[in-house]
This record gives sequence, C-alpha cells and structure tokens, in this order.
Amino acid sequence: MSSQEPHTHSHAHGHAPAAPVSRHLRKVIAAVLIPFAVAVVVGLAVLWPGGAPSHKPSGVGFDQPTEQATVLQVDKVNCADVHAEQQPQPTPPPGQPPSGGSTTGKDCEQVTIKVTTGENAGRTFQTVVTPDASRHYTTGQDVVVAYSPKAPKDLQYSVSDVDRSFPMWVLAAIFAFAVVAVGRLRGVLALVALLASFGVLTLFILPAILQGSNPLVVAVVGGSAIMLIALYLCHGLTARTSVAVLGTLASLLLIGLLGSVFVGWALLTGNTDDTTGLVHGLYPDIEIRGLLLAGIIIGSLGVLDDVTVTQTAAVWELKEANPSASWRTLYSAAMRIGRDHIASVVNTLVLAYAGAALPLFLLFSIAQSDVGTVATSEVVAEEIVRTLVGSIGLVASVPLTTLLAAMVVSADRKGQSTAAPGTAPDTGASSPGAADGFGAQRSAARGRSGRRGSRGRRRKQ
Repeated sequence: MSSQEPHTHSHAHGHAPAAPVSRHLRKVIAAVLIPFAVAVVVGLAVLWPGGAPSHKPSGVGFDQPTEQATVLQVDKVNCADVHAEQQPQPTPPPGQPPSGGSTTGKDCEQVTIKVTTGENAGRTFQTVVTPDASRHYTTGQDVVVAYSPKAPKDLQYSVSDVDRSFPMWVLAAIFAFAVVAVGRLRGVLALVALLASFGVLTLFILPAILQGSNPLVVAVVGGSAIMLIALYLCHGLTARTSVAVLGTLASLLLIGLLGSVFVGWALLTGNTDDTTGLVHGLYPDIEIRGLLLAGIIIGSLGVLDDVTVTQTAAVWELKEANPSASWRTLYSAAMRIGRDHIASVVNTLVLAYAGAALPLFLLFSIAQSDVGTVATSEVVAEEIVRTLVGSIGLVASVPLTTLLAAMVVSADRKGQSTAAPGTAPDTGASSPGAADGFGAQRSAARGRSGRRGSRGRRRKQ
C-alpha cells in the first residue's frame, strides 16, 4: 500500500487538467471541430485581402498624414498682437451658463514646433494657444502634427495631438508583467494569443472590410480564427477546450442571427457618427450595416471565451470531485456557478457600453429629453441593440456550454474509475463524506494516520 500512496496523491492533486477522454469521444468531437476549422482556414484563404487598398489621404479628419514633431519654444504674447483676441460674449439668459469668455488683457502662448519626421523634417512652424484652450504645451514636449500638402506653406502643418507613446508602452509593460507574474506559462500564452488576435484583426479583418468583402462574413471568419487560436493556445488541445469552442461557436451564431434580425427590424443604418460617415465617404462600397453587425460579434467574442471556458472547467472539476455524479447533477451544480457569472458579467457588459457612451448621455440630459425619445433615437438604439444582443448570447452560452460539458464528461466516464492504477475503485460507500468525492480521501488519510500512531506507540513501549 505504501508504494502506491504517492501515486494516488499525485493523481488527486496534480496540476494537469482532467483525465484524457476516450478515443471514441475524441473522434466525435473531432468530427465536429475539424470541418469547422477547415472551413475557417478556407474562409481566410478566400477572403484574404493581401493588405489594405491603396488610398490617397483626403486631408479631412482622421484621413490626414501625420508626422512626429517637438516643441522648441513657448513664448507668452499678447493675444491682440497675434490676432487671437476673442470678443466678449453677450450676457446669457438667467439660469444659463456663459457661452464663452474674452481673452482681452490675457496672454496667449506662441508655440514654435519643429517637424522631426517625413519629407519636411527640420521645418519649423508656429501656432498660437489661447488661454481657454484645453491643451497647452511645454518646451521639449513631443507632439503629432497633421500635414495638408495643398494648404499654403505656412499652414501646411498643425498640431493634431500629443505624443503619448511612452506612457502607453509603460502601461503595456506593466500589464504584461502582471499577467506573466500571476499566470506564469499560461500568462505568456495569453499574451501570445493576444498578439495573434491583433494580428488577425489588423492583417485580415480590417483590410478585408476595406477591400469590399461583406463585413459580417469577415467578422465570423476572423472571429472564429481568433477563438480557435486563443482558446487552444491558452488552454491546450484537449476535449475540455473543444467543448468550450463548441459552446462559443453556438453562442456566436445566436448573436449573429439576433443581430441581423434586430438591426434590420429597428431600421438601424450604422451611420451614426462622424467617423463612420468618413469611412463610408472614403469607401462607399463598405456595407455600414454589416459593419455594425461585425462590431457586435467581435465585441462579444472576448466575454464569451471567458464564460465558456469557466463553465467547462467547472463541470470538469465537479466531475473530478464526484466521479459518480450524473450529468443532471453536474449540470445543476455548474449552473449555480453560471448564474453568478451571468449576473456579474452582464452588468459589466452593460456598464462598459454605458461608459463608452457617457458623453452622449450627458448631451441628452442637457437637452432634457425624455427616456423614450432618447432610447429610440438611432444613436442610442444602436448601443442598446449591441448591448442586449451581446448579453442574450452571453446568457445563452452558460446553459449551452454547461449542458454540453456535462453530457460529454458523463458519457465519457460512464463505468470508468478515477482511482489510480493498482488501487481498488472507490464505490462511494466507504464513508459518509464520499458523496462529495472527498470522503474516501479523508477516510484513507485517517487510516494512514491511525497506523502511524499505532506504530509510534509500539516503539515507545
């Protein structure tokens, strides 16, 4: 018995996932997933754009070439001397805030900027910053400038943004360090999967949409590729991961179906902001409504991965803890976990969308619009449809994935024992605590402790 005890302990508490499934079940899962993976690869090959289409910048909004620049000098000047003086605004009606102030008697900033990249590197230009401007500059600060080649030479460059590359890279490094420090190898694999997801997004999804491919089809193919890469890379090529993939796929199909129905039924165009309008103006062949559907699918994918993997892992661990549990018992127990997960994740999803649209909600509050008018306006209705369709798919993924995992793990282990090789199977009747899967282990531990105590007393005598 003593030679077998270390092996038994390793089986019960090792960090490997659940025991491998049978060959027959692996064939069944492969029969479903291999054709799906082949279809994704074929879709990638057929829709592969070969890069973004050539485009000559229009010089409007985001469609302007940009260069790096540095602030050389900041001088205080009289606003009137640089023709930046603002006239006093009329007195507003009672109860309303003033619409603006006057710069009379105040100093403006005349900023000298040097372009450091591009064909005109080394050129300097000046810009004036008024006292009420939201952004001010300091000597030595790096900025981003927009270039308008058709404008007069003195007006070709203008500051469009500040260069915040360094703090963003520092934040990314802290994030990567935290993920690796806590997740170790899994954390490294998660970062690799994240890079792969960005690769699929920037090399396939965005260029394919710009080339005129159907955005919904591109999102389904690209999202499926991201799902397969991320899940199998982070969690291994196992049956447990495959069940999570199937649950995610079924939920994505539901989200795509509901999104198509309600985007069409609500007569949403998807053209609700200046950025979308600019994209549609530059590329008229892009189907803006399909772009909205694609955004719904891709936005829901990350949360779905989390839910399906968690539910599948819960079912597997419950089966390990209680090998005699039926699929109904596993389903009921895992659904109790899933309901808590639903409550927290759905709230997170809704708050994330609300936070992104907070300035819009503030505008409606200022206008004192009633709730019905706000909710049915297209710009808000689009966010509501996006949120609720994604949430329905998220909620549906919990019972779908849990049921599939419970049936798979129960069908695979029917009549099998999880005891270590060379030990008698545990029937669950040896101790009152065997019902939860841990009773036999506690009984065996008490027996070993009792035998060691007896030997100690004999030696003392």
